[in-house]
Amino acid sequence: MKLSDKKYFKEYIKIIDNQINVLIEQFDFSDDKGDFDYLTKASAVYSSNIEGNSIDLNSFMNYQLSKQKFKIGEEIEEIEDLISAYNFAQKNELNEKNLLTCHEILSKTLLIKSKRGKYRIEQVGVFGKTGLAYMAVEPQFIDKYMKILFDEIYNLLKSNLNNIEVFYYASLIHLRFVHIHPFRDGNGRIARLLEKWFIVEKLGERFWKIAAEEYYKNNQQQYYKTINIGVNFYELDYNKCVEFLTMLPSCLKK
Repeated sequence: MKLSDKKYFKEYIKIIDNQINVLIEQFDFSDDKGDFDYLTKASAVYSSNIEGNSIDLNSFMNYQLSKQKFKIGEEIEEIEDLISAYNFAQKNELNEKNLLTCHEILSKTLLIKSKRGKYRIEQVGVFGKTGLAYMAVEPQFIDKYMKILFDEIYNLLKSNLNNIEVFYYASLIHLRFVHIHPFRDGNGRIARLLEKWFIVEKLGERFWKIAAEEYYKNNQQQYYKTINIGVNFYELDYNKCVEFLTMLPSCLKK
């Protein structure tokens, strides 16, 4: 599947129409919505929550205010590492090297040092309550598929895209990255960061403020359901991908 084929764009447009442009115009990018630092922390908390971290935003912010009153634990460290990865992305251009650095930063509590910021060398699956839900691509093919993905990302970054196309491609990049599942752990966190990073590269740094992670957390059942479009990497049916792609614009509605 080539991202640039725009194979699903017509179907996407039928559902989205001009909604994205209207929502962007109406979206409050001012500091009244929350300062940049706070919204970055919120993004990291919600993204961590999706992966099972139990620290809610209120608890994390209170910890930040009064660190001496709280015993630091692995879940707090996990969120702080993800915040550091967002901070790094906010200061650096989107490329494969910097993405690997982000993973190295965010995975300090998730993986041993030798596996941070490096593509996995193990076969991995995604497991749910009833067992295996998805089997990712074999490790020997990860370099190949990540090169293809980043070649397409680089081409898109150089292309003149309108707002609707940017959101379409950002979601598709998110989905494709998750399906490749290139890391031993931290794939979901880095996929959501990558999605927003791409939007920012195309539309400007104020888009770090959009609450995509919060929307996915609040609609977590739909998020996982729509990501699941095949039992393994070779049986993915991207004809079913549009329901996932149309989730992202909804984060602009609040």
